[in-house]
Order: sequence, then C-alpha cells, then structure tokens
Amino acid sequence: MLKKNYSKSGSVCRVTFELPPQTKAKNVALCGDFNQWKPNANPMTKRKDGRWSTTVSLETGKDYRFRYLIDNDRWENDWAPDGYLPNSFGSDDSLVKV
Repeated sequence: MLKKNYSKSGSVCRVTFELPPQTKAKNVALCGDFNQWKPNANPMTKRKDGRWSTTVSLETGKDYRFRYLIDNDRWENDWAPDGYLPNSFGSDDSLVKV
C-alpha cells in the first residue's frame, strides 16, 4: 500500500510504503530505482500491529519501479501499486507515480 504526502512546493513527495501484517518475514527491504536497488538503503520497520513500513522522499513528476526484498531471498510486489511494469527477469516490478 502506498501513502503519498506532497510538499507545499510540489517538488517532493514523501511516500510511505507498507506491507500488511499477513506478510511472513523476519526482515523486509524496500528496493527500487530511487535507491539503486540496494537492500540496505531502505529497511522496513515492523510496527506493533504487524505492518511493515518505511517512508522515502521522492522527486515529483517521475515514475519509480520498486519491489520488496523479504528475508534477503524473496522478491514481492506491492499489493496495491500505481501499476506494474515487466522487468528483465521475466516478472513485474511495482510502480509508484509521483
């Protein structure tokens, strides 16, 4: 799930990325175009209610590909992204439009 909060100037959007409590994981990382797909750049935090979340500031006027890396070996897409795009690995990436 994506939650967007645009700056007053409209040049930056703080996007909160969330996975539901049903996600079975010990750790989750947000990876995408915005962090060069580096798993240690945006680790997600497990909340008291079981959700996983992290917030990233992104430049507006762009589309960004992303996925979640679960337990360092399993890739998952967002359950409700702005869209999906095929990737070079034969699967899809999630898309966030800001």
